[in-house]
Amino acid sequence: MISQWLLPASLTLICWGVWSFIPKITTRYISPMSAMIYEVIGAIIVGVVILTRLDFRPDINPKGICLAVVTGIVGLTGALGFLFAVKYQKVSVVAMFTSLSPVITLTLGWLVLKEPITLKEGLGIISAFAAIYFFVN
Repeated sequence: MISQWLLPASLTLICWGVWSFIPKITTRYISPMSAMIYEVIGAIIVGVVILTRLDFRPDINPKGICLAVVTGIVGLTGALGFLFAVKYQKVSVVAMFTSLSPVITLTLGWLVLKEPITLKEGLGIISAFAAIYFFVN
């Protein structure tokens, strides 16, 4: 039986792979800031579909709401940075460089949530940095 996380994680992998490719073409036609506005419109469409299709009612918890809003701000700020980066550099280089973001996630998990980093994960982090170094240079 497939783990419950594998299907949504695979969908994420595909979506984020396509998401990191499309901006290179987009920024040939419009500025990164304009692209961001239209990207937000796309996100709103997804949100509206979820709300209407599933008859979903959002949870109300001030701490959760604040954290979710901060997540949106950080995510869209990163997306804007990505849009600017691919305008001036090969999408493959930018995508590979920004793919180091899980290292930050893992480090924050270790510092804030006290999640252990195994030797295997540590070696993976070092390997990721080495791969990016060789790819970019």
